[in-house]
Amino acid sequence: MQDIDLIAHYFPNLTEDQQQKFDALGKLYAEWNSQINVISRKDTDNFYERHILHSLAIAKVIQFKPGTRILDIGTGGGFPGIPLAILFPECDFLLVDSIGKKIKVVNEVAQALNLTNVHTMHERAENINEQFDFIVSRAVTAMPTFMKWTKGKLLKENKNQLKNGILYLKGGDLREEMAGIRGHIRYTNISDFFKEEFFETKKVVYLH
Repeated sequence: MQDIDLIAHYFPNLTEDQQQKFDALGKLYAEWNSQINVISRKDTDNFYERHILHSLAIAKVIQFKPGTRILDIGTGGGFPGIPLAILFPECDFLLVDSIGKKIKVVNEVAQALNLTNVHTMHERAENINEQFDFIVSRAVTAMPTFMKWTKGKLLKENKNQLKNGILYLKGGDLREEMAGIRGHIRYTNISDFFKEEFFETKKVVYLH
């Protein structure tokens, strides 16, 4: 299953509009990737598994409430932000990357899908002067560096089941990397809910 069926299998309650948007992503990214390399060539054949479904692992850990503000740092071609924005249309997403051509692709994809809840910024993360309920990212850097980038960017007031914090998609053995990190840390194995081999060592790291 390397198409919308894979997403629908794990998220059976998608609306028709959401299904259409997820379905359109494959073609959109194939077109843009032929012009600007935002997805590694080896992953294009497994696009729905390794990019869409991987991004949506966050939605198995938390269901964002309407009005939640989410910052996606180092979004690259729009992951995890774009799939999450489709799944949570009543939440507001800011997708940030320091590489302009990647933000160009994100803008074009968001526009093609009419994702009015997606905003973008071509900027370094540490220069963002706004606050959010959650900060998401997909293995953009080592966690100690990431923590510096996110300092002061979380709102104090909580409106979701989880306290405001960081939701980080990361693979492999994280003990050494996380050793000096302060705060409450919770690891969720993505293989607990997605059975594909790709997810065997992948985790959602929640930090608050």
